[in-house]
Amino acid sequence: MYRVQEDELEFLLVHPGGPLWEGKDAGIWSIPKGEIHPGEDLLETAKREFEEELGFKADGAFIQLNLIRQKSGKIVHAWAFAGDCDPSQTRSNTFSMEWPPHSGRTGTFPEVDRAAFFKFEQAKGRINPAQVLLLEELRQKLAQGG
Repeated sequence: MYRVQEDELEFLLVHPGGPLWEGKDAGIWSIPKGEIHPGEDLLETAKREFEEELGFKADGAFIQLNLIRQKSGKIVHAWAFAGDCDPSQTRSNTFSMEWPPHSGRTGTFPEVDRAAFFKFEQAKGRINPAQVLLLEELRQKLAQGG
């Protein structure tokens, strides 16, 4: 999701939840994304994941962006759409994992612990480095009229 505030483009990014990401900021924020179910349409996956991670519906005219490959090897397909929301109202799905490690105890954590809108330069410093290409591509497409 992106929006324009005071004539400046802003991008909605999410911070991963769970104890592994606690206290970390630079380079770990992301666009909302997730796993593709077998036979699922890629755009429908993107819409589902957006809603699961944020609790908001993805709706509007979607702009397809080029796929990227993250350092981990994960391929990310992405779409952008204009919208607005109150990131403080984010309601994420959860996951379970053993925590602390080797303790035998299982904890439940939100997949996303917070979301925020960032201007381009702020977003570049927080987002997974490979995803900067998505922000740049969207800026270019919007400057050219979509």
